[in-house]
Amino acid sequence: MRARFFLVAASVALTMVCSCSKEQVKNASVELSCVAPPFLSPGDKIALLSPSYSTSMGKVDSAAAVIRSWGYEPVVGPNVGKEYLGKYAGTPEERLSDILWALHDPAIKAIICNRGGYGTIRFVDRLDLLELRNNPKWLLGFSDITTLHEMETMAGVMSIHGTMGTFLAKSGGNDRTSLLAHDILSGTIPQYEIPSHPCDIPGKATGILVGGNLCTFSPVLGTEADATRGKDIILFIEEVEEDMSHIDRLINTLALNGVFNRCKGVVLGEFTDCGANLDFSSVEEMICSYLKDYGIPVCCGFPAGHGDVNLPLVMGSLATLEVTESGSSLYFKVGGDDKWVNVADELGGNNLELAGDKQSRVVRAFNFARYYKGLKD
Repeated sequence: MRARFFLVAASVALTMVCSCSKEQVKNASVELSCVAPPFLSPGDKIALLSPSYSTSMGKVDSAAAVIRSWGYEPVVGPNVGKEYLGKYAGTPEERLSDILWALHDPAIKAIICNRGGYGTIRFVDRLDLLELRNNPKWLLGFSDITTLHEMETMAGVMSIHGTMGTFLAKSGGNDRTSLLAHDILSGTIPQYEIPSHPCDIPGKATGILVGGNLCTFSPVLGTEADATRGKDIILFIEEVEEDMSHIDRLINTLALNGVFNRCKGVVLGEFTDCGANLDFSSVEEMICSYLKDYGIPVCCGFPAGHGDVNLPLVMGSLATLEVTESGSSLYFKVGGDDKWVNVADELGGNNLELAGDKQSRVVRAFNFARYYKGLKD
């Protein structure tokens, strides 16, 4: 009888612990508060680094020419020209060494990453957040650079999700994506007016902007680099060349880790060349089928990510998102001067084609290919 009593008691205790653990996971949060690094002045130095995959020195030189045309002095990381295992821009130690070199040089005021790819996850347990906190400098990049944005946010420093060296080299720095990033560096902050999207979920929210590339920030959940642990966040998500089922798996991973419980709002960026192996008309529709249950605003089709237009976002800033049936607005509390930007104008006035509808065309093409294959079989 006593044995049965203790067995039941142990079972009840275990159930309570497991239940408590689930709630703790879903509601655990940290306070986020980020400062804006100093804005740049003419003649300031900007470092060009390759924290992930390697980049040809020709493209690095072209990017340096753009920075010079902006009135700044480009400096190239000591290990930028190296290659490791065929793809990486040097060993993890060499790439980290370049980051620390740029952080510790007081003359360097900003860091522009040359490209993404893969590799920044190696810095999560190697780069002390105090290094970022004690040396606040604007960091620019996207894709795999998302890890560094997350670390900057957790260190309490704002950063810029936006253009990189290879894109400066390609565009000559004259595209709107690059010019708006240049505006932020010099102290003019874009505040966005965004056309409506069929999958938008109306509402208004204010929170710290975190996130970036879904495949990049999902693996660091629960680490000290995980900015989605922040209380009252606005989550930005973009992705490239991932099937719907993989994106669905990662969205569920976020949900199981309580990320959307901490979200005040969500901004969905570009989902470039993402194949449809589930029966949704778009990735946005699939993600919103989950988010509608959280009662938070969702802005869809914001042109940031791996598409032709990649408008800069100030990560770690206090942002206000308002979504209405007629359109959305996203503005940042950073300091400096504000500059309202009509996203439809940046997209040539055809926002649905270049944002949400482009994804739908990819889905339709993918579905046709599956149908055609079925006819052949």
